Amino acid sequence: MNPIIETLRELKISDEKIAEVFQALTENPIAAMGTIQSLGIPADKLQSLMMMLMSNPDLIKEAVDELGLDFSKVEAAKAKFKEDQ
Repeated sequence: MNPIIETLRELKISDEKIAEVFQALTENPIAAMGTIQSLGIPADKLQSLMMMLMSNPDLIKEAVDELGLDFSKVEAAKAKFKEDQ
């Protein structure tokens, strides 16, 4: 199992909320950070989770695949972000 999904489940985040987080990550990775912060995860666990998300984008792709979401939206959002800079 993907370590990000596993961590969220250990923190008692529902599968529905996990799917919502990764849907947000596919649509707008920057805005998704607010969604993650709204889950009420303790600060130490939140910091660890955010580091995992930011330092290893392959984990996001794996989780998106595992959840059956569309990763191409993440790639499009990254390209737009680079254009805007």
